[in-house]
Amino acid sequence: MNKYFITTAAAAILSASSAFSADAIIYTDISPIAPVSSYDWSGGYIGLNFGYGGGKAKHPYGLTFQGDSLGGSLDMNSSGFLGGVQAGWNFQSDRMVYGLEADFQGANIEGTTSVSLNEGASSLNGEAGTKLNWFGTVRARLGYTVTDRFLAYATGGLAYGSTKSFMNGQMTCAANGQVICTGSFDESVKKTKAGWTVGAGVEYAVTNNWSVKTEYLYTDLGKANVFSFNDLGMNAAIDRKFNFHTARIGFNYKF
Repeated sequence: MNKYFITTAAAAILSASSAFSADAIIYTDISPIAPVSSYDWSGGYIGLNFGYGGGKAKHPYGLTFQGDSLGGSLDMNSSGFLGGVQAGWNFQSDRMVYGLEADFQGANIEGTTSVSLNEGASSLNGEAGTKLNWFGTVRARLGYTVTDRFLAYATGGLAYGSTKSFMNGQMTCAANGQVICTGSFDESVKKTKAGWTVGAGVEYAVTNNWSVKTEYLYTDLGKANVFSFNDLGMNAAIDRKFNFHTARIGFNYKF
């Protein structure tokens, strides 16, 4: 009887153990889940900026009288504040961000210098200066998201701007050591010219709508004539070549 009970109990235990083992086999299919980006740079934006600019205003000149000629360049350092607005649109592909941005800046970047041109007894003396009144750019942007919310980018494109140049002073014409004319002058001219710009910046998305950026641009507005005189045998001309650097802070609202 005891042998029968033990045999029966052992069979029951083995049967239950086999059933439990069969039920304990669990098949799972776990696939890795890609992390979801917390910020998307795609979309349009508008914003404000302010900063400081400076550079070199070059004024190549030429003076000819009675077969004698004189030439050179009056170079002056210019600096001042600027501020304006910008708007653009971004497209994001993986970690790369492509975009187009346009901005318009009011500026007070100005420089002046003294003028002293002498050839024999002929002379041209006075003061000259150039001021950048405003400028704008239309630029492509190519960026890389260092983190989801931190963008580093390069930028470049078209630039345009308005400058006002002035020159005033006294002029003396002489021949064979004799003064044959004297006069004073006060000339100013405004020029709107197109050029190019290139730079780089970084931008950080503080919230899903607001971001802050810092940006550097080098801008070249090309060459323009600011003063010409051709009378009494004297020919004088001064041109303007203006390039400058800007550093600015901006705030953008993405919609």
